[in-house]
Amino acid sequence: MQQEDVIIIGAGPCGMATALELQKNGIEPLLIEKGNVAQTISNYPTHQTFFSSSDKLEIGDVPFITENKKPVRNQAMVYYREVAQRKELRIRPYEEVIGLVKNKNGKGYTITTSNIHKEQNVYYAAYVILATGYYDQPNYLEVPGESKPKVTHYFKEAHPYFNQNVVVIGGKNSSVDATIELHKAGAHVTVLYRGSNYSKSIKPWILPEFESLVRNGKVNMVFESTVKEINDHSLTYESQGESYTIDNDFVFAMTGYQPNYSLLRQAGVEIIKETGKPQFDKETLETNVDDLYIAGVIAAGYDNNKVFIENGRFHGKPIAESILRKQKNI
Repeated sequence: MQQEDVIIIGAGPCGMATALELQKNGIEPLLIEKGNVAQTISNYPTHQTFFSSSDKLEIGDVPFITENKKPVRNQAMVYYREVAQRKELRIRPYEEVIGLVKNKNGKGYTITTSNIHKEQNVYYAAYVILATGYYDQPNYLEVPGESKPKVTHYFKEAHPYFNQNVVVIGGKNSSVDATIELHKAGAHVTVLYRGSNYSKSIKPWILPEFESLVRNGKVNMVFESTVKEINDHSLTYESQGESYTIDNDFVFAMTGYQPNYSLLRQAGVEIIKETGKPQFDKETLETNVDDLYIAGVIAAGYDNNKVFIENGRFHGKPIAESILRKQKNI
């Protein structure tokens, strides 16, 4: 069993930022990541532009300089790789944590992992920080046909959908971005959104282009609509009491995501049912289970628009301070 002072689960920007705060204070944590550095960002659409400016994505006092104010996906991936390399962060990539249990004596945690070869490793850590994000668990529609291969909850790029009948479900930023890209690539796009008007959360520099596509009939936008069934060659939805069936080749269900609570629950962390937030101290980010902390968007529960890289990168400082205080009292 490998012994560590601190293990951070997740090597995204917030997990890395927390590691760097600990590093400043003489602690070299081990980061365990089921993908690789900034995996969530690598899963973003190929041409994704960030909402935040590059300076607000910086971690560890390493400047993030880009030609334009708002960086794109590839620039962010390069930046976070460089930070990991320059700061010599200890990262175990492609190793998924499958077990997180507080030791029976009440001190520390036993962590079980599985790598891509299905080999298991066991670690002991005095302190654990969960920085696992939320992007890997979609909000499912729970309608017949959702599990069909033609349905996905993630959008990467538009070229494969040239001249195809595509339905995009949802009306917020990810849906709008995907729709614009799909239209540019020659897809025939219908957007189904349960809201009665455009979402107020749509990025202001994107909305005019999207509105123009809808207004000019280049994209079919159906407000107040709900998907009822997905078939191999068609999709059925309901709008204002009427049922409609349209030809369909592919579906992008851009219905948002939620944190994976399985590890938190294993360790005994309480989840607030109404908000999806774990129980934690707002000052230290320590959960209701001693020596187990959370960092990043997982702290926001269901409302993932409250925490993102821009503010989640600062979670590391109070966590590091709390751990240092505990170590001094031992």
